Amino acid sequence: MTFTQRVLALSTVFLALTPLSGFSDNHDPISAAKEADSKAGITAPGIEETRAIAEEGFIYGLPIVMNYAVMYEFAIDKNSGQFKAPFNQIYNESHVATYKDTAVVTPNSDTPYSILWLDLRAEPMIISVPAVPAPRYYSVQLIDGNTFNYGYIGSRATGTEAGDYMVVGPGWQGETPAGVKGTFESSTDFSLTLFRTQLFNPDDMPNVAKVQAGYKVQPLSAFLGQPAPPAAPAVDFPKIDKEMVKTNFFEYLDFALQFAPPGPEEKAIREKLASIGIGPGKEFNFKDLSLGHKAELLLGMKQGDDAVEKHLHHPDDDNQQLGAQRSVWQP
Repeated sequence: MTFTQRVLALSTVFLALTPLSGFSDNHDPISAAKEADSKAGITAPGIEETRAIAEEGFIYGLPIVMNYAVMYEFAIDKNSGQFKAPFNQIYNESHVATYKDTAVVTPNSDTPYSILWLDLRAEPMIISVPAVPAPRYYSVQLIDGNTFNYGYIGSRATGTEAGDYMVVGPGWQGETPAGVKGTFESSTDFSLTLFRTQLFNPDDMPNVAKVQAGYKVQPLSAFLGQPAPPAAPAVDFPKIDKEMVKTNFFEYLDFALQFAPPGPEEKAIREKLASIGIGPGKEFNFKDLSLGHKAELLLGMKQGDDAVEKHLHHPDDDNQQLGAQRSVWQP
């Protein structure tokens, strides 16, 4: 069953299950759903508005949920087949990417990766890089949970010399320690770091491995030789896969947003999502919505998915919102 067929089927189920007894002829399923929500104490937007919020929310949340899916496979689920290493540990690829590397779309094949997922909740982390003499290129790309690039270390950005750099979480307050060349602030608690090291030819792999061995990460407290702060609370990360995303998209978005404080430009969409029970600041759980609202959520997702597909195939015809999101498609 396709996504469209599933949405239509669920909508049909809603219409079939909505209790109409006790209503006059001028009452329809939408009115019934509104009354059911009212009796349950839910002050959600009307069903028609819910579909519009779902469409906008799907476009806004798609890169966030996709990013969570990659994080889950790389750093959380040790049985995913794509697992690399736990949080705050570097994993060095000893080979170039192949068709078997499926978690990320179109990885480079001439720059073996080192992969690091940062958990910045307890304290900042220090990333150290070795000297990488020219002409070998290397880069360290810092990507937040919204999939925005918030910093680079490497040949072009910071030079070829060895150095220590600090990565901090959202809202962190403190000073850059002596000896640290720069500080980068992630807008989310969890952040992806991608190291790329140039490979000149197949026989060059041992030299790449020597460079990779020089990449280090450690907590700020360890770097300073101080006691570590209390550990961040354990997180019950929900399992995610391609099929589960189709039916539980907004549940994953709701989960991910708790680790992503909103920027000023996100205020409006966050308020809309909260009005249907998604994200911090919500007044109820969106699971409590009526079947009618849930059907509209799925229909709104379908419209958002169609808009994304149109953008990918006809980028010059995209709407303003997708134009604003253009950078998230270029990690």
